[in-house]
Amino acid sequence: MTVHIGANLKAFLDHRAPDARYASFDYCFNHFQTAREAGETDRLADEDRLLQSCLQLGFYLASWGMMRASGEFYKRSVRGLVPVVKQIAAEPASTWDLDAHNLTHDADQVLVLTRRIRNSFSVSASDTLVTKTILGVFGCVPAFDRYFRTGFGCSTLCKPALKRIGKYYDDNRGEIDAPKVFTLDFATGEDTERRYPKAKIIDMVFFQEGVNLERRKQQLRQAQTRPSPDQS
Repeated sequence: MTVHIGANLKAFLDHRAPDARYASFDYCFNHFQTAREAGETDRLADEDRLLQSCLQLGFYLASWGMMRASGEFYKRSVRGLVPVVKQIAAEPASTWDLDAHNLTHDADQVLVLTRRIRNSFSVSASDTLVTKTILGVFGCVPAFDRYFRTGFGCSTLCKPALKRIGKYYDDNRGEIDAPKVFTLDFATGEDTERRYPKAKIIDMVFFQEGVNLERRKQQLRQAQTRPSPDQS
């Protein structure tokens, strides 16, 4: 299967605007990465920053589908994210340096991170919830949601899947690194100087690939059930 990186990326980004839901990633990522760049990640759960950290993470997760009534997280207020933010604030500097280029050799480190984040939730946290959290904060792994799993051809978050992502980056480094996609600034709606991480580019490419595949399957089903001219 040929994946058109540039075309998929463009199709995904066509839906991004300062007031559209996809931009919730930008604002969340900006919040946590600003602390990283200032060397203050350990202060993200301080009394004067805790509410802002929870609100940024919570709204991003909500707008990315994690507050549906079918899930347990729907029953919690944003205060339920306090243990998650405290775990984020406790993460070592090495966690903040992870990205897709590490996954070929450091998949175990990312798996251990996913366990720590999963255990910090007060509800049963799915692979989708865990990876969306990690993507929005650290930017080191794609979100294992329905469309990404369909597009990438994987079913669960596991070491082989992470290593495949790492190999995909290694094999397509030039095309993945070439697009200069910057996060949007909340105040101005304009680009910041902060680039999307590699894992986020891969996330968008295969999310869109999953959308494309499901759309083609739906069109095929409709064509198969459409009456022929002789039957109409």
